[in-house]
This record gives sequence, structure tokens and C-alpha cells, in this order.
Amino acid sequence: MAAVGALLASIDSASPLRGPCALFFLLMAPAAAIGTALRGLDPFGRVLCALAGAVAVDMLVAQCMLALHRWSIRGGVVAVTVLSLSLLLLGLFRQRISGRRAQERTTKTKVV
Repeated sequence: MAAVGALLASIDSASPLRGPCALFFLLMAPAAAIGTALRGLDPFGRVLCALAGAVAVDMLVAQCMLALHRWSIRGGVVAVTVLSLSLLLLGLFRQRISGRRAQERTTKTKVV
């Protein structure tokens, strides 16, 4: 449903589903990326922090676009998508690095 919202907003469709689906995308894309990075929290705290972070990302994008006089629906969806993907990749990269370090520590303690 989120991908449908991004697609409908990008192609400037006149569908009545464009608004709700785009809003769902604008909330869920950054929330999923932030939630991936917050693996250490309990589930309720993770959901709450991810949704608050998603609202903050959306507001930051909107404020920057308005300050630069470059407001557009398509541009906002693209900016949120790029920020969400970068946050997701950063979180996954950080988890992979910490997983390697934990694996190295366990192999070192077994050898000693």
C-alpha cells in the first residue's frame, strides 16, 4: 500500500486513493527505516520512536522545501524516499558491523 501511494503521488494520479496512500507512505517509509536501526529497544518503544522519527523526517523535508521555495508533492515523495533509504542502509550497515564485532569477540574468547 505504501508503494502504491508513492507511485500514485509520483505519476500525479487523480485517484481518490492518492492522498491516503501517499500519507501512509510518508509515515511508514521513514518509520520502517528508523525502526530497523532501533533493534535494541522493546517493541512498543521501537514503534513509538519510529513513528515520532517519521513525523520529524517528514516535517524536516517539508520545512526545507518551503524554505527553498521548491515545494512539490513529487519532490517531497522523492526526498522522503531518499532519506528513508539512506537511513535504512545506514542502520543495516551498522548492524552488520556490530554483528561482525560480536562474532570476533566470541571467537577470541573461545580461543583464549
